[in-house]
Amino acid sequence: MKLSAKDFKAWDNKCVTLLGMSGVGKTRLAARLRKRNWFHYSGDYRIGTRYLDEPILDHIKQQAMQVPFLRDLLRSDSIYIRNNITVDNLQPVSSFLGKLGNPEKGGLGLKEFKHRQELHRQAEIAAMRDVPEFIRKAGEIYGYRHFVNDAGGSLCELDDPATIEILAEHTLILYLKANEKDEQELIRRAEEDPKPLYYREAFLDEQLGIYLRDKGCAYVAQIDPDDFVRWMFPRLFYSRVPRYQAIADKYGYTITTDELKEVRDEAGFLRLVEKVLER
Repeated sequence: MKLSAKDFKAWDNKCVTLLGMSGVGKTRLAARLRKRNWFHYSGDYRIGTRYLDEPILDHIKQQAMQVPFLRDLLRSDSIYIRNNITVDNLQPVSSFLGKLGNPEKGGLGLKEFKHRQELHRQAEIAAMRDVPEFIRKAGEIYGYRHFVNDAGGSLCELDDPATIEILAEHTLILYLKANEKDEQELIRRAEEDPKPLYYREAFLDEQLGIYLRDKGCAYVAQIDPDDFVRWMFPRLFYSRVPRYQAIADKYGYTITTDELKEVRDEAGFLRLVEKVLER
């Protein structure tokens, strides 16, 4: 979707997709907009509540069954377990994705890790393909005037052009590009609190081979899960940057985090988008 600033301003029912690395400010911006008649569609929330709900619950139950007290209660239907995923709390999705490495440190074997990665990929594609229907629901059912798609950081990794084209047809794609200082802050935060991430399989295989060689590990079970995530994050980040930019160049527009920091409310966001479209 390519628009002039004039077209965007006259657009009665604005629909945008926010693209960029996790932590760059997509959800923070979407949360500001939802206070001003914007429907906040969280891709990760849709993944967790619709497409990975059952696998996440199965994972939690497997963990609970290892505790004799909880196992007896579950088998007798004395208790039940359910997800409590919210737009602001997506921990169950992250926990299900897991980390690769030593099982004694909470890590997953390579086969199971790749299985969960593929489940997440399929779920993310499905969640993004739901966007046109949720644009309709946002207006017709909930009465929202505008729509913001808060896409996951791994959107650029899906290798599914048809999904990107669906988003480009129905929304204005805005890539939130981190400046050098913000890039380093994202990396610092990831090192401080390593979280599960999605990796393209080819990228994972390539980097895993390098990691095992550099760290002197003979097999995956010797990997420290947190150390692997810390090692991988900057490599993943810089591999994603050109992928984000390619999507923005072909289908959308780029907003820098320097520009985004000036946005305090909906009016500021709209002014910024108009400025970006003008250039």
